[in-house]
Amino acid sequence: MQTSKRIQTSSLTIATLFCVVCPIIGYLKIGLPPVIIVGGSAVLALFFWYFTYLKNPTEPNVILPLFILTVAGLQIHIIEEYLSGFGPAMSRLFNIPWSERSFLMIFALVGPTIYTLTILGLYKRVPLAGFIAWFIFIGPGVAEFTHFIFPVLQPAIEPTNINSISQQIKGTQIDNMHNYYYKVTGRYYFAGMYTAILPMVPGIYAIYRLTKKHKPIK
Repeated sequence: MQTSKRIQTSSLTIATLFCVVCPIIGYLKIGLPPVIIVGGSAVLALFFWYFTYLKNPTEPNVILPLFILTVAGLQIHIIEEYLSGFGPAMSRLFNIPWSERSFLMIFALVGPTIYTLTILGLYKRVPLAGFIAWFIFIGPGVAEFTHFIFPVLQPAIEPTNINSISQQIKGTQIDNMHNYYYKVTGRYYFAGMYTAILPMVPGIYAIYRLTKKHKPIK
């Protein structure tokens, strides 16, 4: 069933605001990396969503399993990120104030709430739910490959110190910042790297499947 013009316009407006406001908030609260990763994923999601789901929402029996599998993989991945200190490790890598509390609030509490509501929205073919789904397919689905790049990047804070450190960054106390720099540790690993592929596989497949399925409305 095709989405009405009024709902298309309002949904597009809200999604566009998301693509602008969230990266700005991320930049002000944390720094540039969220703008590049989150903002870039959001813009790509907006593009794919506009040409697929917005005008003619995908059938729930097609998109829902793909979304649920991607989110399930993402949640397992977040467990590894938490246990290995992803937020503080990113803080040390890029000199940004990303505390463990902030990480848990966003990815362990707010995120699952949004995913649950998105599942209901996809079932009801709500256009904005499709945008969130595309954002998850492209963000965790594709952007998780950055985990395999981070080990070769020199940390901005004490790159040659192999020990975990704690200090204030831009007025925020960040504790237990691990150093995963390969040249120092001799181990090719970064927080969350082992399970990064779990949301990538269903996410990338979802992009392929939904793009292939799309047929322009005449």
